[in-house]
Amino acid sequence: MSQPPPDLPTNRAFVVQFRYQPPEVSCAWEGRVEHLASGHVGRFHSAEELLAFLARELTAVQQESGSQ
Repeated sequence: MSQPPPDLPTNRAFVVQFRYQPPEVSCAWEGRVEHLASGHVGRFHSAEELLAFLARELTAVQQESGSQ
C-alpha cells in the first residue's frame, strides 16, 4: 500500500537568512535564500525578489514532478 505524499515535502524546503539590521533601522528585506533540494542560492534586496526566487524554484519542482 502506497503512502500519501507528505504535507510538507522536502523538495519545497528553503532556508531564508536575513541580513542583520541594527535596532534603530527600519525593517529591510535583504538576505540570502537557498532551495535545499537543488542547492540553488539567491540573494535578495526586497520582498519581491525573495518571492520571485521562491516562485521560480517551486515552478521547477512542479514541472519536475509533473514530468515523472
